[in-house]
Amino acid sequence: MKRTLVLLVLVAGVLIVVVDRTLMPLEPLRAAGSTVYGTVESAIGTVTRSVGGEARLRALEQENARLRAIEQENARLRSDLGAAGTKSQAAARLRGVAAHVVGFGQGQKVTIDAGAAAGIVRDVTVLNADGLVGKVTWAGPATASVSLITDPGSSVGARMAGSGELGVVTGLAGESRLRLSLFDPNAPLKVGDQVVTLGSAGGRPYVAGLPIGTVAAIESVPGAATRTALVRPAARLSALDLVAVIVPAPGR
Repeated sequence: MKRTLVLLVLVAGVLIVVVDRTLMPLEPLRAAGSTVYGTVESAIGTVTRSVGGEARLRALEQENARLRAIEQENARLRSDLGAAGTKSQAAARLRGVAAHVVGFGQGQKVTIDAGAAAGIVRDVTVLNADGLVGKVTWAGPATASVSLITDPGSSVGARMAGSGELGVVTGLAGESRLRLSLFDPNAPLKVGDQVVTLGSAGGRPYVAGLPIGTVAAIESVPGAATRTALVRPAARLSALDLVAVIVPAPGR
């Protein structure tokens, strides 16, 4: 019985037709569709995910445990920021919402099975147990669209975990890797270096300190104003399932 309840909680799934931005006047219809398709796919998802049996359930439980570990680590980080004044206050205004990836849209975008009813809004961080996934770009009542960090239009403020050097990570068209551009063209950089999020004001769209990826190759561009490298994302973006969305806490 316990496992059945866990499965029902974890596997609610939703499919939604992603409407192009040029059709924004149809937002009310889109929101209604989110609710309808969310209800239907939730029922379908419960059945289809159950077919996987014990192995599937164990995998979901393990992933859920990993996300709980991330939440605990975030709590520790918030505690460490206690002396940082405004930063700690900003962290206290955030909370995590669990969701499943239930659809892939055009480009580097996915749909998750949680929306405004769960407190999800636009321009908030999405991550999984391995690292940064992307940000929410649209939220309906029961579903939301997420732009992955590999989207060509994605741009994330970054910090090198070791040296502290600052830069920006952008998506590349047709690539599964990212491009890192450090502001200092002479900054120390080597393959294997870890890249984390710099963070945004108020934690939106990106909270600080999340793993973005690992430097896979250093690019050589003589005379360039920045130092660049290719980065392998920490999160396995081609096989997303359970994710966490960092949203404003209720009443904030």
